[in-house]
Amino acid sequence: MPHISLEYSANLETALDMHGLCVALKNSAAATGIFPPAGIRVRATACTHSVIADGDPQHGFIDIHIRLRAGRTDAAKTAATDALFATACEFTAAYMAAHPFMLSLEMRDIDADLSRKTSSIRDYLPEDMA
Repeated sequence: MPHISLEYSANLETALDMHGLCVALKNSAAATGIFPPAGIRVRATACTHSVIADGDPQHGFIDIHIRLRAGRTDAAKTAATDALFATACEFTAAYMAAHPFMLSLEMRDIDADLSRKTSSIRDYLPEDMA
């Protein structure tokens, strides 16, 4: 954990390095010390159909959803939320300064009783990451 999912307006596809943002968020999540590196998953999906505010097609957005298993303190989750949002703000600052753009981030716990998981990723990672 966590799952970090980005939805973004398709007009950002060529305007921002979305892979670079995914890497930056992965590094930021790892740096918090509360997420095991082997469990961090970051993905981004362009929303080809979206309408923002008055419908001007120049408007852009990134909405970041972070889901994680329960068990971390509220203080740890708040610190991680702040760190990840700061990373996203820094990454998008130049774009936001010159374009109409919205950035949001939300973290929420996954209900363990309603979640199932399996993985072989750790089998393929260096020992210090597994």
